[in-house]
Amino acid sequence: MEWKPFEEKIWLSSPTMHGEELKYVTEAYETNWMSTVGANINEIERITCEKVGRKYAVALSSGTAALHLAVKLAGVKPGDKVFCSDMTFDATVNPVVYEGGVPVFIDTERDTWNMDPVALEKAFELYPDVKVVVLAHLYGTPGKVDELRAVCDKHGAVMVEDAAESLGAAYKGAQTGTFGKYSCISFNGNKIITGSSGGMLLTDDLHAANKARKWSTQARENAPWYQHEELGYNYRMSNVIAGVVRGQYPHLEEHIAQKKAIYMRYQEGLQDLPVTMNPYDAEHSEPNFWLSCLLINEEAMCRQVRSETEALYVSEPGKSCPTEILETLARYHAEGRPVWKPMHMQPMYHMNPFVGTQGYMRARTNACIAGGAEDVGADIFSRGLCLPSDNKMTPEQQDRIIEIIKGCFA
Repeated sequence: MEWKPFEEKIWLSSPTMHGEELKYVTEAYETNWMSTVGANINEIERITCEKVGRKYAVALSSGTAALHLAVKLAGVKPGDKVFCSDMTFDATVNPVVYEGGVPVFIDTERDTWNMDPVALEKAFELYPDVKVVVLAHLYGTPGKVDELRAVCDKHGAVMVEDAAESLGAAYKGAQTGTFGKYSCISFNGNKIITGSSGGMLLTDDLHAANKARKWSTQARENAPWYQHEELGYNYRMSNVIAGVVRGQYPHLEEHIAQKKAIYMRYQEGLQDLPVTMNPYDAEHSEPNFWLSCLLINEEAMCRQVRSETEALYVSEPGKSCPTEILETLARYHAEGRPVWKPMHMQPMYHMNPFVGTQGYMRARTNACIAGGAEDVGADIFSRGLCLPSDNKMTPEQQDRIIEIIKGCFA
């Protein structure tokens, strides 16, 4: 059946506003607290600590700013190697480079699409002096936290937790954002709740929280003039942005429920196709289902080739590929995206070390120097895609999207 394009575009994940946001933004305007101090900032720091379960929160201009200060607090110095999630957005990794560190990428495991604990242990065998691990929870799904933390503790390494995508997700009853010595969340426009921008650094260390707060306001000293004794940054969140976040917070659980319903509807509607949804450990974790993703079975992949910036495919009966599905959805005014391209495949990082379960792996190949290793992240990137996951999408619109995807396999 040939469907007509959607009259209004179906987005991957756009902001869902409710009205309370305007109340707090207006309050900032009317009281003239428009800069980086004010009641909205104070309140969202309090709410975040309460909801996530941390002692201290520092509201910042972005999740990336939070990650940068977390890496700095963790003590990364120029030349230090840092173990990082491989399959993630580059904002997870770039702050390591801001401090002069050298990212070492750890391959992905299939159960949650997050950092593989076995590969992390192998990395410590290769680089025993590493003292910082940056872990991301992909698409709102917690990683294997206990196993990863056990490896970090065994080797005396600090865990920096990138929970930018996973606010509201839980692992064994504890919220993501509580597992790192320093943890970070994001309020970017596409996240589960938004401020249009903004982020938060979380810690249980008062000294670290105060240090981050100082650094985020250009590291001004307590003096009657502008006194500076160390490098600072313009990273503090504005009271206006904080007003948007403050108005969003009461709707966090509502958004998660809507996202979960979307995931479950895709899972049921696509069950007859040779595909699987992005996985999670249902026994131990509850994702926030930020994005619903699809992985096409290997035998059901049509021929697809990608350069650094373009992709081509050859349509085959009964088969499909991410490029075909994404291009087809786009023709009907629905937005999907490829899954995150692994960091070791990125041109700017292709010379960095990359470690899998069997040891050191050559960047941008499926081969291991010792032989027999699989590049899991590259495989998921080849066969995976993010589906339209906007929580304003109606069940009827999602049903059409499901039928469009089925048509790609006809």
